[in-house]
Amino acid sequence: METRILYVTVGNVEEARLIARTMVEERLVACANLLPPVESFFWWEGKVQSEQEIVLILKTTEEKTSEATERIKALHSYSCPCVIALPVVGGNVDFLDWIKAETSEKKP
Repeated sequence: METRILYVTVGNVEEARLIARTMVEERLVACANLLPPVESFFWWEGKVQSEQEIVLILKTTEEKTSEATERIKALHSYSCPCVIALPVVGGNVDFLDWIKAETSEKKP
């Protein structure tokens, strides 16, 4: 089972915490990290925008990626949220096994 990192941006820390906690509680991800505000520049509605955002880094498996993405979209306030899945090509095997175990547990 392959490990994936989900990179997600959200508009504020409260929303980031809600998404992070929900994803972990529902065992769609094993772990969530919230990074301090970043300034994002992007095209939206025909012009360049600039906003402060919180970055979420979520650890999951390839098997859970689609379900996790759909759940993030359902929880997210943006109409087109950034949710990107990145493959993990190496690392601490014990940690990667932990991600697999934590996302394989039954939902409470």
